[in-house]
Amino acid sequence: MDYNKLAEIAIKSKQRALPTYSHFHVGAALLTGEGKVYRGANIENSSYSLTICAERTAVFNAVLEGEKNFKAIAVAGDSPGFTPPCGACRQVLLELCGPELDVVLVDMEKNIKIYKLKELIPHSFSKENLK
Repeated sequence: MDYNKLAEIAIKSKQRALPTYSHFHVGAALLTGEGKVYRGANIENSSYSLTICAERTAVFNAVLEGEKNFKAIAVAGDSPGFTPPCGACRQVLLELCGPELDVVLVDMEKNIKIYKLKELIPHSFSKENLK
């Protein structure tokens, strides 16, 4: 799948966000190795620590469906610039999707920047540290 198309799905996913407190919409679209897309949006809760980000919504939906092979995730937010995944999302994506995952950031003008996840979370803690 073309990453511009994946970015469009992330932008459309923002419409499903429930940012009751921050009013900051984030949409995500996670692409599997087989070409299937899982959407996510941020959903907030008055107990902020119980809020879930768009990226984790997408990856948890995919894992729930048995997916294990991921190629890319697109992330679109409400800021004029690019909205990268937060630290918690980076950690979850690293463990469940791997360091080679393409992270496609989308700005309000539909421009994209692509990073490998390992670029966004260098010197990370992973299951290899637990051995």
